[in-house]
Amino acid sequence: MAAGVARVQKRAPWILLSPSLTTIGFLLVIPMMFIVVYSFWLRTATGADQVGFYLDNWQEVLSDVFYRDILFQTLKIALYTTIICAFVGYIPAYFVANTRMRSKTLLLLMLMLPFWISYIIRTMSWINILGTSGALNGLLLWAGIIDSPLNMLYNQTTVVLGLVHYLLPFMILNVYVSLDGIDKNLTEAAESLGCNGFQAFREVTLPLSFPGLAAGSLLCFVLASGTYITPLILGGPRDAMFANLVFEAIITQLNWPLGSALSLVLLALLGALVVIYTRYLGVDQIAKSFR
Repeated sequence: MAAGVARVQKRAPWILLSPSLTTIGFLLVIPMMFIVVYSFWLRTATGADQVGFYLDNWQEVLSDVFYRDILFQTLKIALYTTIICAFVGYIPAYFVANTRMRSKTLLLLMLMLPFWISYIIRTMSWINILGTSGALNGLLLWAGIIDSPLNMLYNQTTVVLGLVHYLLPFMILNVYVSLDGIDKNLTEAAESLGCNGFQAFREVTLPLSFPGLAAGSLLCFVLASGTYITPLILGGPRDAMFANLVFEAIITQLNWPLGSALSLVLLALLGALVVIYTRYLGVDQIAKSFR
């Protein structure tokens, strides 16, 4: 009897986890296994996929300079986006976390409003702002600052701008959660020991808010690295990112084996970054920002 109860108690956690594990298996593990298998198939000249174990796709992806350059460009754009989001997002997060206004909930609601609008629509709105007949050119022409419309679209700068517009709320939310959890008495204690406002911020607030800043940076970098809509809409031919290559291979060329290999390369790189982050900082801070 006691042995049976012990076996039931031992299996209880797995029984309770079985719905979640089943969902993860069907929605994540099994699709990923298909992608891994596809990456070793071969696309023939007739357009059919030749089933087998071939390394041609991996040799092409890992040896071709074209893919390497696009990958480096993707990481560079993601890094620029993350740095800008960190600098720009810290200020509103600090304001919301330390405001004495009664409407802090309203401020957080306004911060969440961009998520209610489609990401594609938000990205395309920059065409109406920065286009040759857009609002900004119209304002500059009306003010007499320029004589002819400026070409401000379809370059790497507008890609970064669109990504910052998309990812900034993620950064602000993570930094806000970190700042909101800091005991205000610590800052007051630092000031009572002789620190001025800036010194108290530098020595107390900034170090304690670093986990939120790191979590926001990880989210921004990963999401920026994996996007393809923003460079597709706001970028030029030379501003393609790695996800655009995956989209082109699978959707346009119908080359699923090559697209699978490309997607796995990007997944491995970003997965390694997440593993490093988890090893030193953990994922608890990211989970807190969505609670």
